[in-house]
Amino acid sequence: MRRLLRESVTDSTAVCRSIHEWLIAHPGLKTLAIFAALKGEVDLSSFVKDHPDRTWVYPFVRGEHLTFHRVQNPAEELLPGSFGIREPLEDSPVVPVSQIDAFLCPGLAFDERGGRLGRGRGFYDRVLANKRQDAIKVGICFQFQRVPDTYSEAHDIHMDLVLSDDG
Repeated sequence: MRRLLRESVTDSTAVCRSIHEWLIAHPGLKTLAIFAALKGEVDLSSFVKDHPDRTWVYPFVRGEHLTFHRVQNPAEELLPGSFGIREPLEDSPVVPVSQIDAFLCPGLAFDERGGRLGRGRGFYDRVLANKRQDAIKVGICFQFQRVPDTYSEAHDIHMDLVLSDDG
């Protein structure tokens, strides 16, 4: 799947349309965690500009944990950081996990039961294990990343739903 993601020519438009429709249907979600896309992942950066009424937070790697920081202009406020992923400036405002209403999560693959195959370091599993009980976990991917089984382990956190280019 890593190779497939690196080699795929992807277009985030249809996935972003699905996410936009979901956001419109959930106006009460005010603070959302998103991610800076790696090659082959869905690019979510347009949501910050397209939905200025919401608070958008990006992850920042601190040792073995993630903190989330408010970002208002991804083009100017995200710089290459850990693992080559663009991260917020370290002095940008920290938003506690308890204030996040929904987590839009990347992954290598997702299954029909909400199983998520991450990149192997467990950052999202640790954060999601400590999220607010009513916060929503949303897997974001392309259709080709949907698989029959991600072979979840006991520590893996499942998504509440998965959005892709087919809805």
